[in-house]
Amino acid sequence: MSSALKMSNNSKFQVSEFILLGFPGIHSWQHWLSLPLALLYLSAIGANILILITIYQDSTLQQPMYYFLGILSVVDMGLATTIMPKILAIFWFNAKVISLPECFAQIYAIHCFVGMESGIFLCMAFDRYVAICHPLRYPSIVTNAFIVKATTFMVLRNGLFVIPVPVLAAQRNYCFRNEIDHCLCSNLGVTSLACDDRRPNSICQLVLAWLGMGSDLSLIILSYTLILRSVLKLNSVEAASKALSTCSSHLILILFFYTVVVVVSVTHLAETKATLIPVLLNVLHNIIPPALNPMVYALRTKELRASFRRVLRLSPEKK
Repeated sequence: MSSALKMSNNSKFQVSEFILLGFPGIHSWQHWLSLPLALLYLSAIGANILILITIYQDSTLQQPMYYFLGILSVVDMGLATTIMPKILAIFWFNAKVISLPECFAQIYAIHCFVGMESGIFLCMAFDRYVAICHPLRYPSIVTNAFIVKATTFMVLRNGLFVIPVPVLAAQRNYCFRNEIDHCLCSNLGVTSLACDDRRPNSICQLVLAWLGMGSDLSLIILSYTLILRSVLKLNSVEAASKALSTCSSHLILILFFYTVVVVVSVTHLAETKATLIPVLLNVLHNIIPPALNPMVYALRTKELRASFRRVLRLSPEKK
């Protein structure tokens, strides 16, 4: 640890790098987890690239719902790549050391991509709301220009919105401890090593989470409440079923995403010391959605399955 400490001008020791120990309590055999994590990462990258190629090549999928799915794929790959190469390096090459700038950059990237994923889910919910509740106005509202503006807004919102999180973390005084019982640089995990008061960081993260993802979730719930009310007014059971089927994939992903966000947040706030379950949930929350999203859409969306088969030159599905 002595090599990771340097003397500052005010005669206090200051940590110059952190050491990521991995999963707490299972350090001796955690390398065995590298295989399933690597497979999850490769499947996430491969499946999302396949979605992007399919949307690009198949003109029938070049419509707003699939454009948003393509944007979600880009965000998912960014989120997974933010953490997985470093985690695998820890397990395979014992590369546990991470510099302070790298650590704070990872904190920023994780918060940014998670926020963007939440924002894209909101865009997709709005797309389904307009398509089901205002079908005649759909082509004039959800245009290519709208998609560009909505995506740009989400990128700028989350890119700027989360800056205070790593900035406040970097302002803490890390005077002695530099070992993090985690596989990645989480804000609460890093600031727990600080010698001074970390409450501003915890309050900032909580406020930003409520303002960002909290407002996204509220608007998503509102959108689907209006969708459900509109569907229940339909006289045809078949029409109602078809309308809801277009939303099923989206609802599954939203339910999983926000449930894990809440569980991870509660466990981190409740624990004073890092334990295996919160750390494992935190890692899985950043890698399972990128791997799960393409699979759910592929299984639940007939048009996407058919396009996959055309792109991969497979035989068509039997009716």
